[in-house]
Amino acid sequence: MVALVALVLLAWVIFLVWVPVSAWNRVERVDNVPAGDRPAAGRGSTFLLVGSDSREGLTQAQMTELSTGPDEGGKRTDSIMLVHVSDHGAKPSIVSIPRDSYVPIPGHGSNKINAAYAFGGAKLLTQTVEQATGLRLDGYLEIGFGGFAGVVDSLGGVDICVAAKMNDPKAGIDLSPGCQTLNGPTALGYVRSRYTDPLGDFGRAERQRQFLGAVMKKAATPATVLVPWRYTAFADSAAKGLVVGEDTSLNEAVSVLQAMRAVGNGSGLSMQVPVATAALNTPNAGVAVKWNTTQAKALFTALRDDEDLVAPPAGTTPG
Repeated sequence: MVALVALVLLAWVIFLVWVPVSAWNRVERVDNVPAGDRPAAGRGSTFLLVGSDSREGLTQAQMTELSTGPDEGGKRTDSIMLVHVSDHGAKPSIVSIPRDSYVPIPGHGSNKINAAYAFGGAKLLTQTVEQATGLRLDGYLEIGFGGFAGVVDSLGGVDICVAAKMNDPKAGIDLSPGCQTLNGPTALGYVRSRYTDPLGDFGRAERQRQFLGAVMKKAATPATVLVPWRYTAFADSAAKGLVVGEDTSLNEAVSVLQAMRAVGNGSGLSMQVPVATAALNTPNAGVAVKWNTTQAKALFTALRDDEDLVAPPAGTTPG
């Protein structure tokens, strides 16, 4: 009897390991490593996490259901985040970079940072972020529209506390305030919506960090891990929607997911790059976001040196 129990436990452990490894082997890879000089490596690990507006893999019916709008060709980054994992036990942190941040883009002058992705994909975006922040990025992960919705549905929905009523036909949502379970299409609309949020893109970035934390919090529950079909569905849907850097390992990807979970359960930090103004008039890119140079530099230095960070008060907005 003891031998049988041991055999069952061994089989279960093998299953728990095999499922993510098998899914990882199906993940799309991309070369994101910039050529030429790069910032020196810092302490801990810092990863670039990107949400793209790619409709790749979605049918017309799915684009209608998800309210993504048509595929107009090309891709831009819907969200850009730095995920920092400490090597001395400090809290992991997720830092949003406003996608309209006005920064130098190598070979293209200055522009909004999300244009780097449109100009040169993952490699140019990585180079742009490294040069703008002075941080050496240790890995790259990207997820598209379809990936967001599929992952949520594989978990049977995700629990989100909605701060205020959100009625945004462009994002396909009409949500009442309060904590509730969102399905894939509704969760996607929740993280995409910006027209009904008084904080615009800043509010949306905060919701995106909240959403990622909620997804990983749900993924790590016994209701997911101990139910074979749900565990497998989550791994498969995550693999379908994920693109990773060629040099990004499974262990590094897991550390990013664990950082998201930490944010979801309150043991990680969620913040954005400090902003001086969201109304910077530019000669070539319309109205853009200007970082608070002093505060942003201090944040990037703290990340590079793996210092303990303190999240700003909730609701902090640029002046």
